[in-house]
Amino acid sequence: MSAAEPIFSKPNRRIAVLAVCVLICDQITKWLVLQNIDRDDEIAIIPGFFNLTYRVNTGAAWSRFTGHNAALAAIALIALVVLYLTRRHFSAHRLLGQFAFGLIFGGITGNLADRLLPGRHAVVDFLHFYMARRGTSDFFDFPAFNVADSAICVGVALIFLLNWKEDPAPKPAES
Repeated sequence: MSAAEPIFSKPNRRIAVLAVCVLICDQITKWLVLQNIDRDDEIAIIPGFFNLTYRVNTGAAWSRFTGHNAALAAIALIALVVLYLTRRHFSAHRLLGQFAFGLIFGGITGNLADRLLPGRHAVVDFLHFYMARRGTSDFFDFPAFNVADSAICVGVALIFLLNWKEDPAPKPAES
């Protein structure tokens, strides 16, 4: 890389820079939660709708596969490698595709760091949305999540949108 070549000049660099930004944001927000909220406590931000909380998750989405932290860490590592090797098939050549992969890689790495960090060995979730059901004391309770989870979901949605109606390039006719 020459001194005058900007860091964002190549697709892989753009993906990596965004992934690092997502990772840093994710880990800082989790650190703030660990420093300021006791485990399983809730702080009402918008009463009846949104709380900050501190929950641990050794499973995957919606706490499925709870207790399989090591296996899920291995799956995350494999997913990172496979996604990196196959990214060209999923619009990584386009700026929005690079943005999507930066979000996905940063999100996977953020949750993987939680699984591997000494003293944690579980993903820290802290964003908790819920709503009271009309006429009852019951709540519609969405599972708590974090910045990394959000980045992964937005990145995957962007990849789907980019590739949804994209027709594959026609193959040249053989003579």
